[in-house]
Parts: sequence; C-alpha cells; structure tokens
Amino acid sequence: MATATATPSATREIAGTRSVRQIVGVVISVVIGAFLAFDVVGKLTQPEAVVEGTAKLGFPIEQAYVMGTVLLICLVAYAIPRTAVLGALGITAYLGGAVTANMRVESPLVSTTLFAVYLGVLMWVGLVLRRPELLKVVGLRR
Repeated sequence: MATATATPSATREIAGTRSVRQIVGVVISVVIGAFLAFDVVGKLTQPEAVVEGTAKLGFPIEQAYVMGTVLLICLVAYAIPRTAVLGALGITAYLGGAVTANMRVESPLVSTTLFAVYLGVLMWVGLVLRRPELLKVVGLRR
C-alpha cells in the first residue's frame, strides 16, 4: 500500500520537473528564434550595417537575400514542433557557414567566430529541454 501511495506523489514531482524543463527549453528556443528572426529581417531588408558586414565577409550583397531566405525557411521549420529537429539541423548548417565565413576573414575567435557555435549549442540545449527523447537518439540516455 505504501508503494501505491508514494507513486502518484513521485509521478507529480517528475511531471513538475519535466514541466519546468520544458518551459526553460521553450524560453531558450524563443530567445534563439527571436535573435535569428532579427538576422532574417536584416538580411532581407539590408540596412547599411548588413551591407557593410556582408561586404566585409566577402559576399556579394545579393547573396544576403538567399541567406535570409534559407534562414527563414529553417527558422519556420524550427518553430513548428513536428519539424523542429529538421529546422535545428538546417540552422546548425547555416551557423557552420557563419563560422567558416568569419574564420576566412580572420575575425576574433572567441567573440566573433565562435559566437555561432555558442548560439547553436544553446539552440540544441533548448530543443533537448523541450524534447528530452532526443538524448536517446545521440546515445546519451537509454
């Protein structure tokens, strides 16, 4: 009898913990999504700072539209729960390109070049907190 009584309480405690984790994951995902949406808007509207930054990285300004469109598609996929992992994979590839572009022009490593890595790691942390079953896929949980 004691086991049956303790089980609902333990279940509620575990569910509460999951709920907090999921909320934190959603908050992280929203912050990352907002930052990336800001990047999309910049690439598509091309204010002077984006034009200068794109030129500094060695890209023709017309490619900013392509980059913005690709990021927008990945961001929409990331925002939809059913396709969030696919969107995260696309965003990870996009951020890898950002690292490569910054390395090519020898931007500062920790503050600029690795910023995309920090963003990508945080994005995946948010996604795993939202969907802990992803840890099974990479072999970190049974």
